[in-house]
Amino acid sequence: MIKVVKFGGSSLANAEQFAKVGKIIHADKKRRYVVPSAPGKRNDKDTKVTDMLYACYGLAEADEDFRVALMKIKDRYDAIINGLNLKLSLEEEFKQISEDFKNKAGVDYAASRGEYLNGIIMADYLGYEFVDAAEVIFFQEDGALDAEKTNDVLGERLSKIERAVIPGFYGMGADGRIRTFSRGGSDVTGSIVAKAVHADCYENWTDVSGFLVADPRIIHDPAVIKTITYRELRELSYMGASVLHEDAVFPVRKAGIPINIRNTNAPEDEGTWIVESTCHQSKYTITGIAGKKGFVSVNIDKAMMNAEVGFGRKVLSAFEENGISFEHMPSGIDTMTVFVHQPEFEGKEQSVISSIHRLAEPDNIELEGDLALIAVVGRGMKSTRGTAGRIFSALAHANINVKMIDQGSSELNIIIGVANADFENAIRAVYNIFVETQL
Repeated sequence: MIKVVKFGGSSLANAEQFAKVGKIIHADKKRRYVVPSAPGKRNDKDTKVTDMLYACYGLAEADEDFRVALMKIKDRYDAIINGLNLKLSLEEEFKQISEDFKNKAGVDYAASRGEYLNGIIMADYLGYEFVDAAEVIFFQEDGALDAEKTNDVLGERLSKIERAVIPGFYGMGADGRIRTFSRGGSDVTGSIVAKAVHADCYENWTDVSGFLVADPRIIHDPAVIKTITYRELRELSYMGASVLHEDAVFPVRKAGIPINIRNTNAPEDEGTWIVESTCHQSKYTITGIAGKKGFVSVNIDKAMMNAEVGFGRKVLSAFEENGISFEHMPSGIDTMTVFVHQPEFEGKEQSVISSIHRLAEPDNIELEGDLALIAVVGRGMKSTRGTAGRIFSALAHANINVKMIDQGSSELNIIIGVANADFENAIRAVYNIFVETQL
């Protein structure tokens, strides 16, 4: 059995955290391939190393003296090395980084050095082989991952190495320069490595014990989701729930490899399992609740709308003309509502209204802003009667007016529209009716 383990920045912020990670890895011989992030914040007032690198390279790009800033970054790594009592020096690496900064190696190169250096330390600390991600992960000319080449080269390389550390976040571009994934991209690297080595499990270690049913900033001590499917994860992530980089799902999903979200500071916790499918029902009817504020509803009325072929296409063409994408589109016999992001829409609202009138000739158009959308997601809803009714009841009891409710044909999620001002209370009401009452 092979496990690929990825550790986030908070898990590797200092020597003490490194020591915790070392114990976790050595506690299970199946944890053979390790993907580290750059050191994160040591406290609330601290700065992530990646942000320090961005700032340092900004000085270099402006032809200003960046030596002091670079030495502060070196001090962060030296503190980890000394705290672990390692006989390791990064002097040569920092000389090379300094030279590359002077030669304007690029912002992606600068940002990648956080993971690169942490990978060297991690490999030395564990006694594993270090594999530079630039030698095994490749990007195409358009910046997209070259998945086929990466899988072939990475799989071949690691098949000859029993235990290795592969730094996250970056790879080699088609032009021979370092390229990075978007922020949080170490999650993606871990997934790519798991697929390449045909891992049985991809463990993603962070500072929380898995996915939570709801945002802890709104719900005090929310329940942990034990098992979630890829489809449920996609729905919740899209609506703002964020623990795992969204792109990290696809490589392992295609290979049928489960992801286990774990807590470095509480390794005894089972965390959350992310799987393709499961026969295990959630403890609760719902799996999770997530949402976002800042939407506008564009309500379009036209008599006999349902009998007019192409009416919906004409309406959506008005949004397309103005470069605006829509979020949801519930409709009735003579009405149709399009939900869009308010900041994106506000500067173009009159142009959109004009386009709808020109293209679709509606009877009336009304706008309502300052709305929030909440997704209630759960595979258990399909086999449970009265879920929508319980949601309505909970919101009515909390004196919250429902502006919209929309359920997909898969019965996996229900989207609720409420006023921005009611957003937090609505989430509390739904959480209480489905979770608190079942604890």
